[in-house]
Amino acid sequence: MSNVRLIMCAPNGAQRTKEDHPAIPMNIAESIAASQEAVAAGAQAIHLHVRDEEGRHTLDGARYAELLQEFKLQLPDTVCQITTEAAGVFSPQQQAAAVEQAMPEAVSVALSEMARDLAVAVRFYGFAREAGIALQHILYSPADLQSLLRLQQENIVPSGFGTCLFVLGRYSTGQQSRPQDLLSFFHAKKEGGLTEGAKPFMLCAFGQAETACLAASFTMGGNARVGFENSLWHADGRIAKNNAERVAAVADIRQKLGFSDPKDREQVLSMLGKD
Repeated sequence: MSNVRLIMCAPNGAQRTKEDHPAIPMNIAESIAASQEAVAAGAQAIHLHVRDEEGRHTLDGARYAELLQEFKLQLPDTVCQITTEAAGVFSPQQQAAAVEQAMPEAVSVALSEMARDLAVAVRFYGFAREAGIALQHILYSPADLQSLLRLQQENIVPSGFGTCLFVLGRYSTGQQSRPQDLLSFFHAKKEGGLTEGAKPFMLCAFGQAETACLAASFTMGGNARVGFENSLWHADGRIAKNNAERVAAVADIRQKLGFSDPKDREQVLSMLGKD
């Protein structure tokens, strides 16, 4: 098992606004500033959503292209991953179109959303692989992982393409994830015949136990996604000042556990699913 662990910061997401926390970035300038702070605190990659003029989550490919252009100018050594989150609004075709227009170097895709249209899924995953995009499968449950394995066997998703983001919890009142919830994904991996040589996973977790969940991910061979998209809280229950505070807390745990950060952008892209 490698001693390298990747930290990605997800500073905004699709749902939270400044009413939830004043440090939630809502436009491109704020997203770039939050990303710079997160990188200085120990993140090697950033996961970003864009919003429309009313502050709503959007999959506007042109807006993503603008974000990526500015990100590359301001943080040339950092990988930016964009989302295709449907948020109950966008279709698989719209999700695919946003990626094709923006042409990011990294993207996260919820399998349960893209698989709603298998014809689109076949074309999209093939396109992403051919384009050299680092793709991360968002898996909300062990059942999603089992579905991924089945779709790979059916050649709907190219076998071995991409890495996995395991999600603990959901947006809901009082949601509290637990580190032991990660074990159910490992049981699904074993049942699906995945070996220890498989690409390392990443974990994100909702609620005040985010820190403990991400520490568990490190010790079990995985990477960490931290930030206000999923949790606003430190381990002691305090609300963090900003995303950088949360990154710094997780980076401190990574160091104390004896793990190191990726050495360059190519290693980060590989850890995020680039072939």
